[in-house]
Amino acid sequence: MAGHSKWKQIKRKKAVADQKRGAAFTKVIREITIAAKQGGGDPAGNPRLRTAIDAAKAENMPQDNIERAIKKGTGELEGVVYQEVTYEGYGPGGAAILIEATTDNPNRTVADIRHVFTRHGGNLGAGNSVAWMFERKGQIAVDATKTTEDQALEAALDAGADDLTRDGDVFLITTPVNRLHAVHDQLTAKRIPVQSAEAAMIPKSTVKVQGGDAKRLLQLIEALEEMDDVARVFSNFDIDAEALAAVTG
Repeated sequence: MAGHSKWKQIKRKKAVADQKRGAAFTKVIREITIAAKQGGGDPAGNPRLRTAIDAAKAENMPQDNIERAIKKGTGELEGVVYQEVTYEGYGPGGAAILIEATTDNPNRTVADIRHVFTRHGGNLGAGNSVAWMFERKGQIAVDATKTTEDQALEAALDAGADDLTRDGDVFLITTPVNRLHAVHDQLTAKRIPVQSAEAAMIPKSTVKVQGGDAKRLLQLIEALEEMDDVARVFSNFDIDAEALAAVTG
């Protein structure tokens, strides 16, 4: 998934701070609310909620916002009822795309997503048309400029991680989902700088995408990521560094 992870790093760097923060707050608040609704409001006993709170803190979300989102999820405060929906399809170049959305109106959301696919040369597919190409894993991004590969790998493997790969200035650590927090805590204890930690859908294999297809594919993914109802987008594309640089300018 080198191409997709590299794209995520570029997106972080090129985003406008205020605009990014507002969009991130909307998505993280929904995730906190859903996690609290499903597993309760105590992050110590609810790993998904703990991950969502960590993501909120990484975006500098005020504690009051976090607590309100939790209370809306547990029913202590009134709020919109969100559903989790997964959409699947193909983008230009044959890349599989898996979308996790949170919505209060699935009919509206699927229509909006279908429109985005059509506009950018993709096709929204049926359920399980691409999901079988992915597996859920924990994924942790570590700043490779502030630690060594040996240090990060040793700490991660000791805590139960599966693997570590380098992608530019980031180490990507893959873990079983149930070891995500243990690995995160071990890295933190060793003063290894963690940029993000999440449960992600990792592709079992990748598809090489080049030229105009690469440009259209990234435009599609970016358009999907900018939708309020879309929580996360995963893909199995692989675009080499030179092509990615050309596409992103």
